[in-house]
Amino acid sequence: QVQLVESGGGLVQPGGSLRLSCAASGSIFSIKVMGWYRQAPGKERELVATITTKGGLTNYAVSVKGRFTISRDNAGNTVHLQMNSLKPEDTAVYHCNGNTGLVAYWGQGTQVTVSS
Repeated sequence: QVQLVESGGGLVQPGGSLRLSCAASGSIFSIKVMGWYRQAPGKERELVATITTKGGLTNYAVSVKGRFTISRDNAGNTVHLQMNSLKPEDTAVYHCNGNTGLVAYWGQGTQVTVSS
């Protein structure tokens, strides 16, 4: 089992920045990819960014490329999402995901609201 706990959400003005963190615990050795997904009201959950636990290969949604950066600490049990130049359309609940290739684990989510 893997537990994921997000932090760092909040209210920010357009053009501002936020940094989300996801702390993983439990059988973290089994995780191959960690990532962030988001779900806005009335919309489906969508991929934001992912990073492999080995090699640190990253992947981004087109809508956030160049504005968001995903990273992980050296111990590999915390993943961050640095979000810059935030737009109102980035408003959503952001969920951390840990994928073993067989099982996907999810955090409870953290609200990000971009509004003036």
